Amino acid sequence: MSDDACLFCRIVAREAPATRVVEDDTPLSVMDISPANPGHALVIPKKHSADLLEIPDDDLAACAQAAKRLAARQRDRLGADGVNLLNSCRPAAWQTVFHFHIHVIPRFDDDPLRLPWTPSAGDSAEIAATGEKLRT
Repeated sequence: MSDDACLFCRIVAREAPATRVVEDDTPLSVMDISPANPGHALVIPKKHSADLLEIPDDDLAACAQAAKRLAARQRDRLGADGVNLLNSCRPAAWQTVFHFHIHVIPRFDDDPLRLPWTPSAGDSAEIAATGEKLRT
């Protein structure tokens, strides 16, 4: 099930570009194009659900497990000292893409990041290189 107008559904269908990191039966992990920190990635279900209140429990569980595995990769391959998992549900909570997703944001002891961050376009070469470090 997908929504033709949804950016993440188009990414899942390979109709829109993305730096893919890990792809399983249910979730897909891609690099965020407006990263809060280097290595910031998203875990999205392949089946469209607008937000946390709509996603089926089994898809949510698969996404949470994928986020945990991705956080371990960020620790092991990027040297992250910690990780923030973030989900925004609906506009009042800063949701801007209406396809459920979990932000997996690596944190470093000396990083200045304060949440919420103001998204801005990241360096595409850096995003691709970091995605390669996280890819299987």
